[in-house]
Amino acid sequence: MRVVLAPGASGTSASLRPTIEGLAARRIEAVAIDIPKRRAEDAVDAYLSHSDPGPATVIGGRSYGGRVASLVAARADVTLAGLVLMSYPLHRPGAPGWEARTAHWTAIRCPVLFLSGEADPFARIELLRRAIAERLPEAGLITWPRVGHGLGSVADEAVDAIAAFIEGLETARS
Repeated sequence: MRVVLAPGASGTSASLRPTIEGLAARRIEAVAIDIPKRRAEDAVDAYLSHSDPGPATVIGGRSYGGRVASLVAARADVTLAGLVLMSYPLHRPGAPGWEARTAHWTAIRCPVLFLSGEADPFARIELLRRAIAERLPEAGLITWPRVGHGLGSVADEAVDAIAAFIEGLETARS
């Protein structure tokens, strides 16, 4: 199984190096791609062209990159093994309207794993739990208390969670 991840709006593929290297150390093929920084909906085609998704591919990303990946996963013409969303930007800080950024979730047809800090100003945890329960009830959610929008302080645990998710997908395929 192959993993393709895109960075947040303020990062580049290089900012995902610890995650990519952590997955490689766990014998999981992973690459980071760069996508244009603009409206998430306008970056979908670029994500598609750089990721070559398919039934043996898990896509995802951190923050903005994850949002774009979720839009890719919601497309009817895309088949995926899974979707990993790290620090999903559910809403702007201080503006907890989450419906617009999750309307497409109901069209996602693959297993989904969310990784989030419970102190993330872009995803109040109670709103994230509600959004997942309403729109992706089969998705997994792993959270860390006192962790904000970056998962750097729990990087090894996050990579372990991604690896376990992928292992579960591979087991289900066999």
